[in-house]
Parts: sequence; structure tokens; C-alpha cells
Amino acid sequence: QVQLVESGGGLVQPGGSLRLSCEASGRIVSMYDMGWYRQAPGKQRELAATFTSDGDIYYSDSVKGRFTISRDIPKKMIYLQMNNLKPEDTAVYYCNLPQNGGNFWGQGTQVTVSS
Repeated sequence: QVQLVESGGGLVQPGGSLRLSCEASGRIVSMYDMGWYRQAPGKQRELAATFTSDGDIYYSDSVKGRFTISRDIPKKMIYLQMNNLKPEDTAVYYCNLPQNGGNFWGQGTQVTVSS
């Protein structure tokens, strides 16, 4: 079993920054293609940023240049540094780990960008 626990969300003003963290535990085969998704109210869950299995990083167009994904594999942590936040970034952010043909998800952390 795999457990993912996100933290770091909160309320921030437009233009502000937040750093999300995701701690992985349990039977983890590989962290090489972990990523961050988000789901805004009334919308489908979408990919924000992810490591790829071939060693690259992918960012959605909506976050490119503002968000940075990073990881600390020995600590089993991934992070999402979010700068210049916009109201449209308001969403629940989820950590994702693809493994054994399926997907593991955390419980999510709420990010609200509002003045």
C-alpha cells in the first residue's frame, strides 16, 4: 500500500507564493514519474506538473514559468513551488504516483488565491 500526504496549501493573495509538499510512504516502486494535479470547483482534475519516466519535467501551459516541481527521493518527498499565483490557480492540489498500472492519490490540499 502507498500513502501520499500533501501539505502547504492555504489562502494567498494574487501575486503571492506557496510551496506544496507531498510525502510518500509505503510500498513505493519508483518516484520517477510522480506529479501534481489540481481540481478547481466544477472542473475536471488536470495535470499541473510532473516528472516523466524518461527524466524530463512537464508543465501545463497554465503554470509554465510560474510553478516549479522538485523532489527529494531519499526523503520520499516531492514539492511544488508556486509563484505569481493567480485567482485561477484556486483548486485542490493532489499528489499523484503512478504504480503497477494504477494511480495513487493523496487527500489533496486546498489552495485559494484571493484578495
